[in-house]
Amino acid sequence: MTINFSNKWVKATLHILVWAVLVTLPYIMNIDRGRPPRSLTNYEETQFLRLNFLSYFYWIAVFYLNSKVLIPSFFYQKKYLLYSLSFFACLLLAITVHAVMFTSLLPDLNFNLGRTLWFNTPTFLLTIAASTAFTMISDRISEEKRVLQREQENMRTELSFLRSQISPHFIFNVLNNIVALVRLKSNELEPTVMKLSGLMQYMLYETDEEKVSIKTETEYLQAYIDLQKQRFGKKVNIETHIQIENEFDEIEPMLLIPFIENAFKHGVGMIENPQIFVDLKTEDGKLTFSVRNKFNPEENEVKDEASGIGLVNVSRRLNLIYGDNHQLIIDKNGNWFNVSLTLKLTI
Repeated sequence: MTINFSNKWVKATLHILVWAVLVTLPYIMNIDRGRPPRSLTNYEETQFLRLNFLSYFYWIAVFYLNSKVLIPSFFYQKKYLLYSLSFFACLLLAITVHAVMFTSLLPDLNFNLGRTLWFNTPTFLLTIAASTAFTMISDRISEEKRVLQREQENMRTELSFLRSQISPHFIFNVLNNIVALVRLKSNELEPTVMKLSGLMQYMLYETDEEKVSIKTETEYLQAYIDLQKQRFGKKVNIETHIQIENEFDEIEPMLLIPFIENAFKHGVGMIENPQIFVDLKTEDGKLTFSVRNKFNPEENEVKDEASGIGLVNVSRRLNLIYGDNHQLIIDKNGNWFNVSLTLKLTI
């Protein structure tokens, strides 16, 4: 569990705990240290307690002076000599301040420098040690938080870049569909353009979201497959099976489409009896997705030269977002290209 130092209540609580320890520890260690050898009157006892109370304001000043000025300006900058000189200057000033307050509050008692050093030096060292430890731990956690934020920002930037690489490929394929329909003067042209409009709206507005519902994503996939069916007709055997248990499960947008695009890119053309099978199922917050297509190994080599990095992109996105919560298997078996993906939707 990481402490959030940006929370003002956490900061206040930590400071209170630190000062509670600093105030009580000297007395726990030796409650009589620093007192004169003879017994004190009630008035002198009160003045002595007042002296100790006022001294803590100086220790507070030393704590934050070390934390906010000396450590950042000298210690972190490796100016150890200046830091040491400042250290002893603070101790000397502490003794001087204590002497002035002692003579003011207890004028009838003799000031003893040795007893004052014996009482104040351990407290001073404890204050400096607590201040240094607190500052370094706080700065370390803050730096780790900044590093994490930079990594998250870099991840968001990389994911946006990967998404942008997918979109042109998709648009190119759909425009080919429309060109084919125009040449055929098909009655399906108008509904196809309307469907494309809906897909473009999804790509422009929905994909900016971190997650979309699995229902929205599968509707997008189905629309894309429908457009491809219109293009190829009976030339390609396309079978789709989609079974959604909970339509409110969420998934990274446009995560699955590259696999289907790849199937249509390599699964049609100079292939005997081309076939493409798409199966998608969600159950208990887990998605199972597979795409199988026939391919021509010789033609596939030519297409690979201009195939881009679609599958590399989606594999990278899966690693960035889902990590160990997914498994992707891509293999070739004879003249079949197989993709199998399982991932946990609720992470």
